[in-house]
Amino acid sequence: MPKKISVLIVDDSAVVRQVLSELLASDPEIEIMATASDPLLAFERLKKGWPDVIVSDVEMPRMDGVTFVRRIMSERPTPIVVCSSLTEKGAETTMEVLAAGAVSVVTKPRLGVKQFLQDSAHELIDAVKAASRARVSRLLAVPAQRPAPKLTADAVMPPPSGEAMRATTERIVALGTSTGGTQALECVLTALPRVSPGIVIVQHMPERFTAAFAARLDSLCNIDVREARHGDRVVPGLALIAPGGRHMMLRRSGAQYFVDVIDGPLVSRHKPSVDVLFRSVAKCAGRNALGIIMTGMGDDGARGLKEMRDAGATTCAQDEATCIVFGMPKEAIKLGAVETVAPLDQLSGMIARYGR
Repeated sequence: MPKKISVLIVDDSAVVRQVLSELLASDPEIEIMATASDPLLAFERLKKGWPDVIVSDVEMPRMDGVTFVRRIMSERPTPIVVCSSLTEKGAETTMEVLAAGAVSVVTKPRLGVKQFLQDSAHELIDAVKAASRARVSRLLAVPAQRPAPKLTADAVMPPPSGEAMRATTERIVALGTSTGGTQALECVLTALPRVSPGIVIVQHMPERFTAAFAARLDSLCNIDVREARHGDRVVPGLALIAPGGRHMMLRRSGAQYFVDVIDGPLVSRHKPSVDVLFRSVAKCAGRNALGIIMTGMGDDGARGLKEMRDAGATTCAQDEATCIVFGMPKEAIKLGAVETVAPLDQLSGMIARYGR
């Protein structure tokens, strides 16, 4: 039998530790190695052996989450899934933890945490499985219940008609990513010059965290970066990130592009979904767009990128050597959606050249 994914849970709440342990252990591919109420106790436990994945809170006694992640990454890089509270402070700290090397984030509320985590069982399990496949060294270089049906972008909008609008002076870049994407996007966007094409982005991330993520990128980049609002115009020098818990679609009015931010069902088990964004870009921009699919687990975005390519767009996938998880790009390549495969450090140059 294949080896199970061993997990260490670190959280100061006994209830959270118990619920997480029960939910994760309910999956036959996962086993709980140990739990700890704070990082110092976790390090004592790590002297006996290291897990495949660590699930950790970010606001803990005796050592904060950022320091904990940095120490783990310096001593023995290990995939870490952050379990963070839905607060403004929690979101800001989570961005620091992701920048320090954590792989992904799942949420928990201040109240009703047991029921919330039980309702999110498949998300937690998927996050741990994705983390177990993550190549954490590349970060440093750069359910108990049945899952919801895996819907396609058809659930939100009809497929492209093959009649995308003709050439215009406005060019659009669409990026889609998931596990490992926060670090990958920082690498790409911080290298862009101020004069760059308008960019629309889906990064799989929970509600309330995308605003903090966008704010962090905005403080680091030459271009402007912000969480998208319904009706925002897509203009050169601006990157719009889809809000967690909402789909984002491109819309064209005359020669100008806008974004619609809408609710809707999960697509490819995600909201926002890369497939939804890419399909809308295929319909509204066609050959006037560049689509890039980046690191991430699963296949969200593969079909949408194929629709972009069929509509005349330029398409690219991040290469396996620089992906934290080579899932989404691999599926897009298998589907025939990708024209070019490129390493992470070449994507910003590709975007800049496309804009010119």
